[in-house]
Amino acid sequence: MKIVLDTNCLVNVIMPGSYNNDVWQAFRAGKYILCVTNEILYEYHEILTKRYNNIIANTVLKELIETPNVERVNPSFRFNLITADPDDNKFVDCAVASGATYIVSNDHHFQELKLYKFPQVDVRSLIDFLEIVRKL
Repeated sequence: MKIVLDTNCLVNVIMPGSYNNDVWQAFRAGKYILCVTNEILYEYHEILTKRYNNIIANTVLKELIETPNVERVNPSFRFNLITADPDDNKFVDCAVASGATYIVSNDHHFQELKLYKFPQVDVRSLIDFLEIVRKL
């Protein structure tokens, strides 16, 4: 299973002891493939630095770069499907280009994807994906 993890969810899964940390532990155990682009990695680093600090941001990015179950994607097309927050389109483009099973996000802007039959992108909330991961 391949996923694209929105930054808001990454922030909520990486800290030990967080309710959603099972998602991160499943990633570390190789139970799913995390698909990223350079643009997504830059955003991860920026937000993790703001939310926590530069040390945590660098540690997480290093792990993402070195882990074999991370798929680096270079989308060749921009769909521009999310109009309310165009910055979120990088996650959609990554999901389509990688053939991801899910985008995992709690951002309501991704609900706009339900309006489109193509490309079909399945968005799951973090809590829904947590339940999927716990059954693996």
